Amino acid sequence: MAEEKLFPDELVSYLESAAEPHILVDPEHRILAANSAYRAKCGDTGEVVGRSCFEVSHHYRVPCDQAGESCPMALSVASGERERVVHLHYTPTGENYENIELAPIRDVHGKVAYFVEKFEPLAVARALAGNDELVGRSPAFTRMLEMVARVASTETTVLLEGATGTGKELVARAIHDASPRAMRPFVVVDCSGLPEALFESELFGHEKGAFTGATTLKYGLIEAANGGTLFLDEVGDIPLVMQVKLLRLIETGTYRRVGGTELRRADVRLVSATNLLLQDQVAAGRFRQDLYYRLNIFQISLPRLRDRRVDLPLLVDTLLRRVARSRTLRLSQPALALLVAYDYPGNVRELRNILERASVMCDGEVIGAEHLPDAVRAAGAMDHARARSAADIGPPVTLRAIEADRLRQLSAAHQGTRKELALKLGVSERTIYRKLKRILAGASQEATLPTA
Repeated sequence: MAEEKLFPDELVSYLESAAEPHILVDPEHRILAANSAYRAKCGDTGEVVGRSCFEVSHHYRVPCDQAGESCPMALSVASGERERVVHLHYTPTGENYENIELAPIRDVHGKVAYFVEKFEPLAVARALAGNDELVGRSPAFTRMLEMVARVASTETTVLLEGATGTGKELVARAIHDASPRAMRPFVVVDCSGLPEALFESELFGHEKGAFTGATTLKYGLIEAANGGTLFLDEVGDIPLVMQVKLLRLIETGTYRRVGGTELRRADVRLVSATNLLLQDQVAAGRFRQDLYYRLNIFQISLPRLRDRRVDLPLLVDTLLRRVARSRTLRLSQPALALLVAYDYPGNVRELRNILERASVMCDGEVIGAEHLPDAVRAAGAMDHARARSAADIGPPVTLRAIEADRLRQLSAAHQGTRKELALKLGVSERTIYRKLKRILAGASQEATLPTA
């Protein structure tokens, strides 16, 4: 006997009329219906109806939130509302970043019966193509991509905050390439590399005879970026005296060349980056507060590599193809374990350097632990020694116990709601509830977080 269809034909007809890929899924992640656009995009392996959405889109065996990613369904169940996330999806042409929008559909009793999921190409995805250092699927990385995708098409001033090696210039370039100014110049100003005496001349240009040695007219970097994007890298290093002139440029959109009287108009989009906490610089009197507010209209934080270790295999794969183009290199399991355990003070840039060195040291096709730098192997040996010491002291501690202890500490220190804690940790509220319930069941004292 055929299985009874529980959803209306009108809904399926609506999905089919949509130009973007759409699917209808039930609360168990099973695909109930898919339109032609979805089948063309994701159905190259056969029929998709009846299979799970995470299997078709990601080739996972478990839902996204159990595989280290954000799950739009889990978020929607927790919020009861429409949710949007960025995901890296499998397609016939390879893996592509997609903007996923999922909306709950309720029955006559108000209960969520199924979900409609829409896929849209991420506007910034084309700008990321070829950027081997800007790949990942972790919640921290995809949240950053969501912010980039939101702001790229606007004229809003952007401030990128991140440690050295996290890819701030690559992100700035991606913002430019996904903007209406993509066909215009992208000009980089290295604020840490310019001496104070030359900064004004480099940025604004100078007239012939403006000072000793100014034998010709010089166009500044602002003029070079006309119509495009001006990227101020390490903006926290700008001398205080120049911060005043940069503030005037931002506020009025005008400037003068050094030694000139003509007021010139700047048609540039400003993107800044810093590895410093500018708020601390403001408090210390080294950065103007009014300039900070002008630059910090839309802030994007770039995660450290150690905060997205789940991305390491993907990064290693793409970076090895870049540093050793003529070879098919791969990592041995011991080498990968050492890389996963390492903390990367230099972030993705350091990972690339480690892999390039290892490719030189390796004569075969498999990079082993012996091909990695001493610092990486020493860190792994230290972790192993700590593990041996812990084993000698007492019985082995399970991963679940470590997780429970850490979650207990975080929940005790957290002052907000359970939903806020879930968002902070990059998991669903349902997952937090389940884990806290398990912890409290074995605890002598109960402590709960407010749900709203």
